[in-house]
Amino acid sequence: MHGHLPHPVSPATFSDAFLSKKGKRRGSYNCRRCGLPKKGHVCHLPPPSSALTPSVSPIHSPSPLSTLRSVKHKPPPSHSNLRRTSTFVADLTDMDSTMLACIAFACPNLESLEIFMCEGSFNRITGDELGRFVADKRCLTTLKMEGCSNLGAFVLCSNTLSTLWLSDLHSLSKMVFNLPNLNEVSLNFSRQENDSTDLTSMMDSLGRSCPKLKNIHIASLHLSHSVVLSLTAAQLRELRMLSLVLGSELTDASVVAISKCYSSLELLDLSGSSISDSGLGMICNVFPDTLTRLLVALCPNITSSGIQFATAQLPLLELMDCGMTICESDAQYPTSEEKGDSELQISPNSKAHLTYQKLFIKHARLKKLSLWGCSSLDSLYLSCPNLSDLNLNSCKNLIPEKLVLQCPMVESVHAIGCKDVLIQAVKTQVSSGYALSEDRYSCKRMADGSKRVGIPFSFTQQVTTNKAVSIYLPDYDKSSWEARKRRRCTVQVE
Repeated sequence: MHGHLPHPVSPATFSDAFLSKKGKRRGSYNCRRCGLPKKGHVCHLPPPSSALTPSVSPIHSPSPLSTLRSVKHKPPPSHSNLRRTSTFVADLTDMDSTMLACIAFACPNLESLEIFMCEGSFNRITGDELGRFVADKRCLTTLKMEGCSNLGAFVLCSNTLSTLWLSDLHSLSKMVFNLPNLNEVSLNFSRQENDSTDLTSMMDSLGRSCPKLKNIHIASLHLSHSVVLSLTAAQLRELRMLSLVLGSELTDASVVAISKCYSSLELLDLSGSSISDSGLGMICNVFPDTLTRLLVALCPNITSSGIQFATAQLPLLELMDCGMTICESDAQYPTSEEKGDSELQISPNSKAHLTYQKLFIKHARLKKLSLWGCSSLDSLYLSCPNLSDLNLNSCKNLIPEKLVLQCPMVESVHAIGCKDVLIQAVKTQVSSGYALSEDRYSCKRMADGSKRVGIPFSFTQQVTTNKAVSIYLPDYDKSSWEARKRRRCTVQVE
């Protein structure tokens, strides 16, 4: 029998290799670069180029997808060798059909696509290209895209798409929606007067082809009462959130139409409309048991009386935005000086004669209140135990002596553009409220002086037959109380 033979430097014959392997179960390893024995060997040749490895093609060129960043990857099944990318978020300089085709090719099982445009960038995707992409992606459920001014017209057909956000839309000649499982739609149009989009036909198509809609957001300067009538004719039974923003032609009649068809709304946003206190009264009569968020910012015909009535009649309200409602006329119409002061007195709904107004709000569940730009507000009284966020930006005529904040849970107060004396008054009141909450329990030392315990101000005593005294303390959540003691209010002034 042959013993162990040293590994040959030069290639050996078949017989020599056969005889060398009979003495042991495994042979020695050779260096893949120079062919010398690998044991104790340091190769002097350079490593092979990574571009020539079998996993990467040597003629592969960089893909535009390198500018995309994947933020969510779901692991593939164990039996699959393909990685499944479920969500792509792109922050791009330019977007065109080539980029969209790369995304479609690289992510066959794409479920969510979000495209955000950088400043100065341009989205060149057309409506036909977007329609083909949505139709080909059988797993796509969420599509959010900015800079959609180049669409022109589109036809969207998908059985899986549930969320659709498109912004910067302009002059769409045709819009067809065939999305039976769509739950949420947000369409933001450009703020240009020459926009020729037929919003009535668009709303009619949405109502007929998307019966499962729950959330609708439309922002356009051309929203009118006819658009609302098209929406109400659709009879969307699952609708819970409705936002029609910047429609100056929306009036109290539009509120009546909405109230008759959709009595289960949880959010209603009519910011920028022409509704008045009467419209707010209708909202309070129809939605007292469901409405939790009401946004009526930039509504010039609403007064402090209507806001007070709404907060009193909507017990479930948690968020209310009344920005730029109680404000001076010149704040809403910058060209009023050119028109003359006499013209401001013509309209009966104009609030030019209401120099200053007072607002009193007492609500048990309100958490966020926005009064930004209410320059005609001089007195404010808030008694909201659960209020956490208060926006007083540009409330420049609010008098510090007429400001009362009974909000022990407030965490943030925005006071940008306010006078220094008002800012100081806000800081004083929120800090005093914190001190009062800390002093909720007084401190008392035990009889032997060894331990300090907290005794509430009010407690009951029950004397039993054996002369024993039982003290009943009010129930409270210790964790929530500790969190409340650590809470500090932040007043933002810049």
